[in-house]
Amino acid sequence: MITTEAFQFKGRDGNLLDGRLERPRYGAPRAVAIFAHCFTCGKDSRAATFITRALAAQGVMVLRFDFAGLGGSGGDFSGFATQVSDLECAAQALRDEGHEPTLLVGHSLGGAAAIAAAGRIGSIRAVAAIGAPSDTDHVLRHLGDALEEVEVEGEAVVRIAGREFCVKKQFIEETRGQLQSDALENLGKALLILHSPTDELVGLDHARRNFEAAKHPKSFVALDGADHLLIDDRNARYAADVIAAWASRYIPTMDESAADKPFKGVVRVETAGGKFAQHVITPSHQFIADEPESFGGNDDGPTPYDLLLGALGTCTAMTIQMYARRKKIALDHVRVELEHSRDHAEDTKSDVEEGAERIEAIDKSIELKGDFTQEQHDRMIEISAKCPVHRTLMGDLHIHTTVVK
Repeated sequence: MITTEAFQFKGRDGNLLDGRLERPRYGAPRAVAIFAHCFTCGKDSRAATFITRALAAQGVMVLRFDFAGLGGSGGDFSGFATQVSDLECAAQALRDEGHEPTLLVGHSLGGAAAIAAAGRIGSIRAVAAIGAPSDTDHVLRHLGDALEEVEVEGEAVVRIAGREFCVKKQFIEETRGQLQSDALENLGKALLILHSPTDELVGLDHARRNFEAAKHPKSFVALDGADHLLIDDRNARYAADVIAAWASRYIPTMDESAADKPFKGVVRVETAGGKFAQHVITPSHQFIADEPESFGGNDDGPTPYDLLLGALGTCTAMTIQMYARRKKIALDHVRVELEHSRDHAEDTKSDVEEGAERIEAIDKSIELKGDFTQEQHDRMIEISAKCPVHRTLMGDLHIHTTVVK
């Protein structure tokens, strides 16, 4: 339930930087974040794409962009200081569009840049660093013999992770000697460090030094079994889930005041965008209802009849479980499957016609598992029909419509 938009802005040196804005498809985002990719990776790397989209799916709008000289961004392959400044430029570009960033997420060297930039961006409340080195000299060691060539000749073509980059002396000068300890000690933001114990590129000692240098609030999460680049989507998804859950303590929630929420027993439905999508809001939950793609929707949520059948099914199962607990029946599992006899799309089309036939039948099957007698089984099936939703649907139901002007 996200959309991806092109987003370009000027970096520190005036170069046009190419980015992608991952937005929640419906409603206002609960927070705005910036993602800094790993050394030489780019905004379209597997980890950058997957993590930003996973965060967007949880309501966080995220900007990922190529640092200078990488991917679609102009300029020379940038050093650490330029990357930090470009994160500041990204924050300002978002503010110019009316989006105040509150979260920075960085991967590898991007994590170090996020930590360094956080103290310069006043709106940032929290920083998450994935596999970040404790000193930037660690990155220079990956240049090998080319490091000396760059310092003597002014530049050199370096092959890193199967790709060639033109590294200039400015990169070396900007990146060398940047310890994270000072930035961490004066961070003044909530910090989450995520690191794999088996990271072969940036060892776990880097995470330990970063964590020891930082002040509270700080947290550490081990990405067990993950490689440095988070190639496995499951590791990237886990990192995104952890970041979203952790950051919820420090970043704003959905822009909806408690006073504006429905009262207990009231459900509010509002248009959410798209052709059919609706935002369903209860006093404590929110979700999207939609139609399938075959009917012109985006299939971003259950259909109205899915919700109707779900209401009946959950109420049926709850009623059986409640009766079993009260009678101390050893009921282990309840499974309810429901099906309506007509297609909702056909029903919607026919409703506008005079005297159109509406859905009349719901088929319900119930499966009970546990250690109970046949008599107890039959009684639970009988009780299931007494669930409140079942009785409402079968009763003399009146729907009163009030027009609000």
